[in-house]
Amino acid sequence: MKKALSTSKAPAAIGPYSQGIEAGGIVFVSGQLPINPATGEFAEGIAAMTRQSLTNIKNILAEAGMTMDNVVKTSVFLADMDDFAEMNAEYAKFFEGTAPARSAVAVKTLPKNARLEIEAIAVK
Repeated sequence: MKKALSTSKAPAAIGPYSQGIEAGGIVFVSGQLPINPATGEFAEGIAAMTRQSLTNIKNILAEAGMTMDNVVKTSVFLADMDDFAEMNAEYAKFFEGTAPARSAVAVKTLPKNARLEIEAIAVK
C-alpha cells in the first residue's frame, strides 16, 4: 500500500508525480527544485538553493512524521559541478551525526533550468 504525501510547504508537483510517496515505512521524496513555495520563485545562489531544496524535503518528510534524521539516501543533481563545494557546505548543516549516503552528479539541464535539484529516501 502506498500513500501520497503532499504539503503546501513545498512546491506543487509540476508533472504527473507526487511530492513524496510513503510505502512500507519508507518515504521517497521526489526531486525538489529550489523553489520557495510561498512565492514560486527560485532561491538565489547555490547555498540558498541548497537550503531551499532541503527545506522542501524537510517539509514533505514532516507530512509522514519524519525528520531529516530519517533520511538514508539523497541524490543531488547540479547543473555545474563547480557549485559542488558551496552546495556541500550548506548541505552539511541539515544532517547532524551520521550523514545519509549520497550521490552528487552534474547533469546537462534540470526542469525550469534550475541549477540544483535534490531527492531523498527516508526510513522510519
